[in-house]
Amino acid sequence: MSSPELRNDRILRAFARQEVDRTPVWMMRQAGRYLPEYREVRNQAGSFMGLCRSPELAARVTLQPVERYDLDAAILFSDILTIPEAMDLGLSFVAGEGPVFERRVATAADIDSLPRPRAQHELRYVMDAVSACRSELAGRVPLLGFTGSPWTLATYMVEGGSSKTFARCKSLLYDQPEAAHRLLSMLADTVAEYLAGQVEAGAQGLMIFDTWGGALDPQRYRDFSLAYMARIVEQLPREADGRRVPVTLFTKGGGQWLEAIADTGCDAVGLDWTTSLAEARRRVGHRVALQGNLDPTILHANPEAIRREVARCLDEYGHGPGHIFNLGHGVQPETPPEHVEAMISALHELSPGYHDDAPAPTAP
Repeated sequence: MSSPELRNDRILRAFARQEVDRTPVWMMRQAGRYLPEYREVRNQAGSFMGLCRSPELAARVTLQPVERYDLDAAILFSDILTIPEAMDLGLSFVAGEGPVFERRVATAADIDSLPRPRAQHELRYVMDAVSACRSELAGRVPLLGFTGSPWTLATYMVEGGSSKTFARCKSLLYDQPEAAHRLLSMLADTVAEYLAGQVEAGAQGLMIFDTWGGALDPQRYRDFSLAYMARIVEQLPREADGRRVPVTLFTKGGGQWLEAIADTGCDAVGLDWTTSLAEARRRVGHRVALQGNLDPTILHANPEAIRREVARCLDEYGHGPGHIFNLGHGVQPETPPEHVEAMISALHELSPGYHDDAPAPTAP
């Protein structure tokens, strides 16, 4: 789609490991329950999925953090479970439990009977939300689209909701690996079409959340999670509006597999707070950009502590391009909004010194 020229392309240049004037920033779950303006719109929508299904309201909450803070990207307000929800599994969100499916995927026959939702039909409301967001942003900052990884989606579908042990889903890998591969193959191809649809609708960057990849042992991570993310990356459109569309892969708890993740052809690797930026940069070199990795819990501390941790993250990555500042996971619901402002202000103050010839600021 054609659109106004980007007034701030800092994050797209950082994804391409090009020089920037300061380290760009966005936050996972930057639109959400910690913002009072979000809660007002959520109440208006009547339900979480009602909010996701309204392109107008989804666009409104997507833009709320961009209007409140000096961020370098907006990320579409949606949910990682839109694809399983469109498979008629009866998704609901239960207070204190999270997502719950009325009908879980329990057998090989269940896998083989699953419908494959289409981006322009069952998931059209997401594409309409992307278009609405691009229109409302009017070139202010880039818009990021996203999805869950095939393995992460499969865990919810097979477990019937959230899990601490993933016993059902892991048993499927051990007992019926062929059936597991059929499920993951279908999900990977569906996700690829879904993300391509988001790009067609106006997304300028993409992120795949592999929230539960870190629950797997090394061999099964490669076989049942990473291989399917690589399959998605191979199918994605990589250019739109004359620019590259960067793809970020984020495996929570995936620090031990950084080199393998970087080898998928992605543009950036997301890091949680358990992986050092310095170590990650040493291991992947200049192959990919790195995104992360402030512990989101620090945003409950005082502004001075937040500033120290921002400085530490910048010092860990060091001089030069290729760092997208982010949290190591999503903004927590109880986070004071003014503490997010403190983090962003500290980043804007400290990060320019890492992008010129001047000595880097010393962490307090």
